[in-house]
Amino acid sequence: MPARAIDHLVLPVVSIEAARARYAALGFTVAADARHPFGTENACVFLSDGIYLEPLGVGDAAACDEAARTGNVFVARDRAFRFRRGEGLSAIAIATDDAADDDRRFREAGLSAGDILNFSRPVKMPDDSESLAAFRLAFAADLRSPDFFLFNCQRINPLPADRSALTRHDNSVVSLKAVVVAEENPDEFRLLLETAFGTHDIERHGSGFELAAGGPRVIATTPADIEARFDIESRYPGRGLSGLAIVFGCRDPGVTERCLAASGVAFERRAGRLAVPPAPGQGVTFIFEE
Repeated sequence: MPARAIDHLVLPVVSIEAARARYAALGFTVAADARHPFGTENACVFLSDGIYLEPLGVGDAAACDEAARTGNVFVARDRAFRFRRGEGLSAIAIATDDAADDDRRFREAGLSAGDILNFSRPVKMPDDSESLAAFRLAFAADLRSPDFFLFNCQRINPLPADRSALTRHDNSVVSLKAVVVAEENPDEFRLLLETAFGTHDIERHGSGFELAAGGPRVIATTPADIEARFDIESRYPGRGLSGLAIVFGCRDPGVTERCLAASGVAFERRAGRLAVPPAPGQGVTFIFEE
C-alpha cells in the first residue's frame, strides 16, 4: 500500500512570540495563537498542499505538568524533547481515518507510545470567525529514539476548509517537499516508519531509505549523506532518529531569496537551493527550492 500522507509537523519552540517573529521574517503567514486544553500552545503555518507546521510552545506549565503526570503522551514527549533539545522537529503527524485501528496496529508491533489522545481546540480565522477543531491521536515510538516520534492524527471535526488567506506566503512557499531525518543506522528504525505510515513501499539507497508520504518524501539517512546531498551542516546530536531539515517547494525561488534578504535572514545559496540554518524560533534547517 502507498504510504499515508503527512498531516503536519510538530516543532517545539522556547517562545511562541519568538517563533512568530522568526516565521514572519522568513516570509510565512502565521495563524493566530491557539491553546490546547493541556497547556501547550501553537501558532501554525498552513501550506497550500494542506500540510501545516506547528510551532509548539508552553502556555501553561502547570497544566502541562498535570497532563504529563496523568498519561498525556503528546505532552510527555514534548516535555522530554524540550529538556534534551530545547527546539527542533520532534514529531511527524500522519493523516488517518481511524486512529483507533492505528493504535491497535502499533500495539501489535510493539511500537505503541501510550494511550490514544482525544482533544479539541478553538481555531480563529483571519476574519475573526472561530470554529472548534477536534482530533484523535495514536502514538508510535521507539525507546531507542527519545527525540523523535510519530502519531497518526484523525481529524474528528476538521479544521476550517477555507484557509486561503493563511496559505499565501510572501516567500512564495506552496508545499512541503521533504522531511529529512538523520540516524547513523536508519534501518534500525525502518519498522517504526513503515508501521506508522502503513506501508512497505520504500525506496532503499546506500545510506538509508525514503518513502513518499502523499506529496512530500520522508528521507531517513545518515548525517554524512545529509551533508553531502543537501550541502548543509547536519548538526546530528547522537544516536536515535533526529529531525534535521525541512524542504519547502517555492513558486519562485527568486522571490524567496529577495524576501529573506529584505528581512535580514542569513541563508546560503547552493545547487539551486536556499538553506537557512536554525535560529531561535526555528529549530531545524529550512531548505527552499523550486
